[in-house]
Amino acid sequence: MPETIKGDKEFENIPSIHAKCLRINLNENIYGTFAEIGAGQETVRNFFRAGGASGTIAKTMSAYDKDFSDAIYGVEPDGRYVTEPRLKRMLEHETQLIEERILRDKHPDKIFFTYANTVTTIDFAKKYKGHGWVGIRFQTAPDEDYSEIILHVRFKENDARLQQITLGTLGVNLIYGAFYKHDQPRKLLRYLYDHLHKDQIEIDTINFSGPRFATVDNRLMSLQLIKNGMTEAIIFGPDGNNILPARILYKKNILALRGSFRPVTKVNIDMYETAHRLFMEENKVDPNRSITIFEITLSNLRAEGEIDERDFMDRAELLCSLGHTVLISNFQEYYKLVEYFSNYTKNRIGLAMGVNNLVDVFDEKYYRHLSGGILEAFGKLFFKDLKVYLYPMRTSEGEYITSENLKVHPRMKELYKFFKYNGKLVDIEDFNSDILDIFSREVLRMIEAGEPGWEEMLPEGIAEMIKKEGLFNCNEKALQS
Repeated sequence: MPETIKGDKEFENIPSIHAKCLRINLNENIYGTFAEIGAGQETVRNFFRAGGASGTIAKTMSAYDKDFSDAIYGVEPDGRYVTEPRLKRMLEHETQLIEERILRDKHPDKIFFTYANTVTTIDFAKKYKGHGWVGIRFQTAPDEDYSEIILHVRFKENDARLQQITLGTLGVNLIYGAFYKHDQPRKLLRYLYDHLHKDQIEIDTINFSGPRFATVDNRLMSLQLIKNGMTEAIIFGPDGNNILPARILYKKNILALRGSFRPVTKVNIDMYETAHRLFMEENKVDPNRSITIFEITLSNLRAEGEIDERDFMDRAELLCSLGHTVLISNFQEYYKLVEYFSNYTKNRIGLAMGVNNLVDVFDEKYYRHLSGGILEAFGKLFFKDLKVYLYPMRTSEGEYITSENLKVHPRMKELYKFFKYNGKLVDIEDFNSDILDIFSREVLRMIEAGEPGWEEMLPEGIAEMIKKEGLFNCNEKALQS
């Protein structure tokens, strides 16, 4: 019987969860420990069911009781259990035990792994759906240092039993991917959702480390999370590393600036500094519980229909070098950004934007997909404790456009007045009028064309960094000229 018939289309045959577990179980060299806390032992359960697990599983455990858990893994400084440090302690402890108890001279070909998760599933009232940390520490050769994959998940299902099954499937995908797809980390990332749907679980943070991932840039891998629809937003700290959104947004006052930052200019920094001053002067804002976020939407990362990853790296590197926190999102509309922040805080949210951006906010075409149209969007946007800090624009005649003389569509006038007179729009007045004619797109054009003079339009140190690192193809253009 022929294997293919004329007219067949190529497709990827995804192995079943049973097949994945069985392949690992039948490998006489793969050997490890499972430590699962918070959602049963659903991952290792799949390996037991597949058969042949005695040659793969050294130990499986669930230290559910907090005192037992502390006695085994130690006490966390913050007293919490569903955290990344806790997961790392579990991975380190269990790996150390297997190294101590399985002698290399007796088992020279064994390659060890430790799989662990610490999660909390949906609560009884079904108010909080739960989240958790999942990770694996593994070898691909007996004499090799350990590599790690650590990720954070947010459950979306409304039933604890379903969440447990989902976590078990994800765990199998992670273990299988670590051993058989570690040389293709982007594929490994996609394969985490084998036999799963985006409506079941969200992966909002992932980090690869160790010898098998020495060339992996975790920022680009995080970008893949958005490209693949696994999450809607990711955050990088000033050091360029991935940050769990909840860690820095929870119960904070948040000031956000959206832009292309291609590259970041003096205007961007002036908008940030002036809006930041106004934001911190608000009575409701505690400076010690506040954070400023520079946001780049996915639409601003696209070039010729695809995301230009080199371009993304350039922008993120520059913003992080200035000491800022960067959020990459899949939100085209501002109300979605505000809704996202509202998942983590009920405190004041501020949006710093230019006049052109505010005009877009009042453009009905962006809300036609909503059943309630622009009114529904504005209900979501301004119902929250939110203020917009408006950076002015200068016309060719030298006139400054502010919230006082901004022209919106006649149908939007009364709606605009409502939010204006209710204090939702605040004009930035102490701006630097000498730099209002600086635009990122013009700076980028000058860089690409090799024209002089663009350096003075950027914050201190940025031009030097662009030249040194060859960002935005700067060096390539210079060499060609």
